[in-house]
Amino acid sequence: MPDGIQSAASALRYWERKQEVLSNNLANATTDGFKAERVFARLLGTAFPTAEAATDFRVGTFKETGSPLDLAIEGDGFFLVQTANGLRFTRDGSFHRSQSGTLVTSSGEPVLSTANKPIPVPPGEVSVGADGVLSIAGGAVATVGVFTFPSGTQLTAEGVNRYSSPTGIPNALSNNAEVRQGSIEGANQDAIQGTLNLMMMQRQAEMMQKTLTIFHTEFNKFASEDLPRV
Repeated sequence: MPDGIQSAASALRYWERKQEVLSNNLANATTDGFKAERVFARLLGTAFPTAEAATDFRVGTFKETGSPLDLAIEGDGFFLVQTANGLRFTRDGSFHRSQSGTLVTSSGEPVLSTANKPIPVPPGEVSVGADGVLSIAGGAVATVGVFTFPSGTQLTAEGVNRYSSPTGIPNALSNNAEVRQGSIEGANQDAIQGTLNLMMMQRQAEMMQKTLTIFHTEFNKFASEDLPRV
């Protein structure tokens, strides 16, 4: 394949991948705890870059809800939840009291304490301190866990706001996080900016597609008309 065509095809794949990621980011701009992905180009021994995506874990905007069991994390770290697939980490603190009297996610998954245990929520006035201590009518019941990982740990996204850790990588209690009661962390994707970025990427993909069409037409013309004359 001529270098010009290969370059255009590589660029088209890059822009299409970026468009796919931006579309997903925009679709989840209102999803609590969602972390957007960012696409970058990487050279892998050739002159033609490939598109790779990495999760952007910067903090989203906090939304005041007034619900005593809605929690947000200020600083580094994740809540730990027990899912059907095992332990998972999330920044989505949209919690409530289950019928069995434990703290659960909006999907009914148990939220775990600093001791990796389900958190009981007996009847009564709920208070959650900045240190994560959950109290009922002034009496401490358990501490909501906020966990973090060694720098550089690559978490794997599952769904829109759940993450799993690599096998063998230990988590630890965060020492620079505070829990904010009555708030939820929204997505770190701005809907307006996301729309503008997606429109720009669509134009770039269209330009690359037109370039490929031109290359393809000229190459076919050369192969069918000019080459037989040589």
